[in-house]
Amino acid sequence: MSARPPLPPFTRETALQKVQAAENAWNTRDPQKVSLAYTEDSVWRNRDVFVTGRAAIVELLTEKWERELDYALRKELWAFGDNHIAVRFQYESRDANGQWWRSYGNELWEFNEEGLMARREASINDVTIDENERRIFGPRPDHELGVTHPIR
Repeated sequence: MSARPPLPPFTRETALQKVQAAENAWNTRDPQKVSLAYTEDSVWRNRDVFVTGRAAIVELLTEKWERELDYALRKELWAFGDNHIAVRFQYESRDANGQWWRSYGNELWEFNEEGLMARREASINDVTIDENERRIFGPRPDHELGVTHPIR
C-alpha cells in the first residue's frame, strides 16, 4: 500500500488535515473507501466491539450504516503528538423506526509511518433527539470548516 499523507510526525496543520479527511471519508458512508485509511491489520475498539483487519472493518461499517440511517458526522481535533491523534466527534442518525439519535464520542488514533491508521479506539454515547433538534446535515460545507459544535 502506498503512503496516505499527511504522514507522522504530525503538526497542528497536518493533524487538522488528517481529521478532516477522516470526517469526509466517513460521511461518504462507503465502508470500502473508509477502510483504505487503515492498515491491513488495523486493530479497533468501537464501543464494546473489537475487530482486527480491513475485512472486519468493512463488515462493522456496513452493519453500522445499515442501522444508522441518514448518518452525518463532525470530527474535531482534540490533541496530537508524533504518530497519535485524539479527536472528539458528534454524529446524528435515525433508526428504522424513525427515532433520531445524536452520538458523542472520543477516538484515539495511532498511525504507521505511511500515514495509515494502525489502531483506533472509540468510546461513544448515544442520546435520543427529536428531528427538530438536529444540527448536523450531511457532509460539512466549506463555510463550516473549523467550526466547533457545542456538546449540547
